[in-house]
Amino acid sequence: MTTMTDLVSYEDALASYDPVMGLEVHVELGTKTKMFCGCSTALGAEPNSQTCPTCLGLPGSLPVVNATGVESAVRIGLALNCEIAEWCRFARKNYFYPDMPKNFQTSQYDEPIAFNGYLDVQLEDGETFRVEIERAHMEEDTGKSTHVGGATGRIHGALHSLLDYNRAGIPLIEIVTKPIVGAGERAPEVAKAYVRELRELIRALGVSEARMEMGQMRCDVNLSLMPKGADKFGTRSETKNVNSLRSVERAARYEIQRHAAVLGGGGTVTQETRHFHEDSGTTTSGRTKEEAEDYRYFPEPDLVPVAPPREWVEELRSALPELPLVRRSRLREEWGVSTTEMQAILNAGALDPIVATIEAGADAASARKWWMGELARHANESGKALDELPITAEQVARVARLVSSGDLNDKLARQVIEGVLAGEGTPDEVVDKRGLKVVSDEGALTAAVDDAIAGNPGIADKIRGGKVAAAGALVGAVMKATRGQADAARVKELILEKLGVSEG
Repeated sequence: MTTMTDLVSYEDALASYDPVMGLEVHVELGTKTKMFCGCSTALGAEPNSQTCPTCLGLPGSLPVVNATGVESAVRIGLALNCEIAEWCRFARKNYFYPDMPKNFQTSQYDEPIAFNGYLDVQLEDGETFRVEIERAHMEEDTGKSTHVGGATGRIHGALHSLLDYNRAGIPLIEIVTKPIVGAGERAPEVAKAYVRELRELIRALGVSEARMEMGQMRCDVNLSLMPKGADKFGTRSETKNVNSLRSVERAARYEIQRHAAVLGGGGTVTQETRHFHEDSGTTTSGRTKEEAEDYRYFPEPDLVPVAPPREWVEELRSALPELPLVRRSRLREEWGVSTTEMQAILNAGALDPIVATIEAGADAASARKWWMGELARHANESGKALDELPITAEQVARVARLVSSGDLNDKLARQVIEGVLAGEGTPDEVVDKRGLKVVSDEGALTAAVDDAIAGNPGIADKIRGGKVAAAGALVGAVMKATRGQADAARVKELILEKLGVSEG
């Protein structure tokens, strides 16, 4: 019989089975205080310094709903084309974990604040796939466990564990899709595209930074397989807390191959949670997955129902920002780029930096050129995201303006960017310190051209004979003599003038 760690090829898995996915995304809201108390949500505080009797669940403490958290939940629901409940309640989800100080989580169960929506996502080739949304509900985060000792960083094999309850009670929105069917071999790509689109939407709303690497947005990937032609879903696994777009895609792909191997070998898939391992791209078993009834949900007795007024909901709807898919379509048309080019910009994380650079005064072509070229190279070499580079959109726009005014050429501009990234100051300060301005003194250029012609008589004769392309060698000689600080186009003009040759 095939073991749980054996895999079949992805192609063979898809030849026999249809994947069914369900994606549960938790978004940490950017509120100043926690969901049910006044404790700060600021990062970096000393462990257990941002707690109170309410978020620790001490006897006699009473929760109060965070109004900004409710507003953020409604705005997210509206942006996801959901219906907004006229009346909904919180519930207690009962289970024991060391990082849940109350021994229950205040969440929503059968009465979510938003439900029955959808999000259209764009795949790599420009195809649009609609993901149906089951619900978006409000809840609170747990504390953080740190397992000390052992090789895996998990509780198994650890010498002891440390608990920090600063995160306990931070507002969360959990967004749950309906079963995603019909994606076929593109299911992992759909999963990645959905989480990416959802992240861009959350950021556009301004309700969270949604930085997956910081745990502000986490995805649980539920996956099962149906034999071709079947209409009953298979047993699902749930890969928990996947924290990057690439990993969402890899986790879905791996689980498709693993499930197919188990089923193809005559085995039975276990309903369980699983852990994804970034280094190997594999998953391992966590714990048997509970059903809803195992959590013994019941209405939260200490919180009044939430009843968003219809007028207020419509005010929030009318104030929604331009949504990411609409924005990208508009920018793609304005910039005159293809769907593939826009997808590359999105994949590189360059869209917002480019827009900010244009707003700072650069033209669209120059902004795209520098962010997708030189700056993308630096980001790749340093292992950083583009928006983590120590350069601002205003500084990139200034470099672009120096090039368009003729004060810099592309070679010098790259040196200026290098200087800014190295902490040498603003673009103008780097230009001054390194002496990088283009040589615009006609006298100096003419002298350099004369020297190049005199030093290369054979090439000069070829140009006089009509081989204009040979002028490139003399241009190179002048650029070398001026340390790359000459205007190459003007140098070529001077060479041809000196030799009495027309460009045409």
